[in-house]
Amino acid sequence: MTGTTNLRSGMRGNPHVPFWREAEAGDSLRPPIGHALRKALSVIARQQGRELAAVAQDAEADLLAGSSLKAALDLDWDDPAERGEALSRVLSTLEAVERFLAQGPLGSDQPGVAENLEIAHQVRKQDVEVLPENVIRLRHGVAKERRISVEDGQMRHGRKSRSQRVDGYKRHVLRDLDSKVVRAVGLTPANVPEAQVTEAIEEDLAAQQAELGELHIDRAYLSSRLVRARSEDLAIYCKAWPVRNGDRFPKTAFNLDFEQGTMRCPNKVSIPFQLGKVVHFPEDTCAVCPLRLQCTTSSHGRSVSIHPDERLLVELRQRQQAKAGRAKLRERVGVEHALAHIGQWQGERARYLGQRKNLFDLRRVAVVHNLHVLDHLMAHRQTEAA
Repeated sequence: MTGTTNLRSGMRGNPHVPFWREAEAGDSLRPPIGHALRKALSVIARQQGRELAAVAQDAEADLLAGSSLKAALDLDWDDPAERGEALSRVLSTLEAVERFLAQGPLGSDQPGVAENLEIAHQVRKQDVEVLPENVIRLRHGVAKERRISVEDGQMRHGRKSRSQRVDGYKRHVLRDLDSKVVRAVGLTPANVPEAQVTEAIEEDLAAQQAELGELHIDRAYLSSRLVRARSEDLAIYCKAWPVRNGDRFPKTAFNLDFEQGTMRCPNKVSIPFQLGKVVHFPEDTCAVCPLRLQCTTSSHGRSVSIHPDERLLVELRQRQQAKAGRAKLRERVGVEHALAHIGQWQGERARYLGQRKNLFDLRRVAVVHNLHVLDHLMAHRQTEAA
């Protein structure tokens, strides 16, 4: 399908289903710090030909001798006081391991030792804060670029909403709406905005010499470079952001003349506007306006924010007011079905460590999806021929 022009495509990401590898997305106690320290001592144990428990005892880090840090702590995790005690014991274990490594035991010069100790320090720095009077506690909130996995340092926390968290990676697919095959895929850490994946999508399309004619997306991709730097030949189909202003005139009540660069209010007053700027109507004009109570309560007059791509947003709002436009928006449903199929086959747990390898796995599953699509197509043609 190389050399395709005017490709009708739909793109969708899947932040609803976390794509992760290990259950390390909790607090710094269970299990990132302990896991990292255990891995560091395990390297030394293998070099010395001893059991991990023996090396942990030498390091005065008995918490690491067993298979579970949580079991070794044996506390009531719902009790804030006991959680504080657990944090102190974990940090004391980290200090004990540091003292042990400073003595230079056999195997301490192995790369895995320093690497895992650094991970433990990283988790402590991002998740633990020291209050006045030297009181330590788990940090409230999430540190920027917080590491959530010892094994995979590229996984991240993300959010679909305030109440819905996503851990690991997010999948993205671009599907040909006519042939129904997946033409491009992308994989991003969970904290990366959906719009940033479009650069990888463009690279996939460029390798196929494919040019987009239509792009059906959700609103998360509207700020992407693919949309903002689009050619005049690319039509964007997306549900517009709702415009609200309580019981007063919304922005849609103001007429925008993009050719003249002017905005006209409901009272027929026109002033110039610029994309990406805020329009301020004259204070004196608004003060005597008969529609003032329906427009603004500000003593400085009405102001209206203009989006950098306001022309597109106006077009999207107008399109979804018509029945044909709403029908066009529903064409993207097939992309969601394709993404669901890929997620079902690939599963919710990452098969590999790192973004690059998991992107390769996503491509593999997309190929399997396309083979199913082609098989169904061939079967349908054979049925018609019969």
